[in-house]
Amino acid sequence: MSDAVDGLVTLQERMVNLIKQLNMPIIEVSMVIQNMLSPMLDSLTNHAAETGMILPDKVVNQWPIDMPTHDDKQSSLDINKILSVVDEDRMDILETLVRVTMVETEMNLLDGVSALRMWEHLVREKLANIKSPGQLFSPLEVPEEW
Repeated sequence: MSDAVDGLVTLQERMVNLIKQLNMPIIEVSMVIQNMLSPMLDSLTNHAAETGMILPDKVVNQWPIDMPTHDDKQSSLDINKILSVVDEDRMDILETLVRVTMVETEMNLLDGVSALRMWEHLVREKLANIKSPGQLFSPLEVPEEW
């Protein structure tokens, strides 16, 4: 069991260091997490269905976040414009780091999904507090305790 914990710690440390080093924007980290989480969750759900495994709710579903209430008007986001500004290379580097670390540490799918759920929760909290499209490109601030 210690190997699983070591793998999760290694993944966490590498992700924190890379995100800080590259000053990765919230939107890019969010996109990488979602692009990785969706197929992993599909595979895990299929495996659970085939084997009769019952998956914890914290793995299957997004973790709840406190949604702030903004009095100002909802700004319209031009998705195509946002996608044209993201740095694909930087996103590929993060995705590769996550995949390589999961393989290198022989992380099982359940642990991998759990780790990404934690990151997803952090990013969704940051996204919920955004008041303008420009804030999507603010560097993701990772809490000290991470």
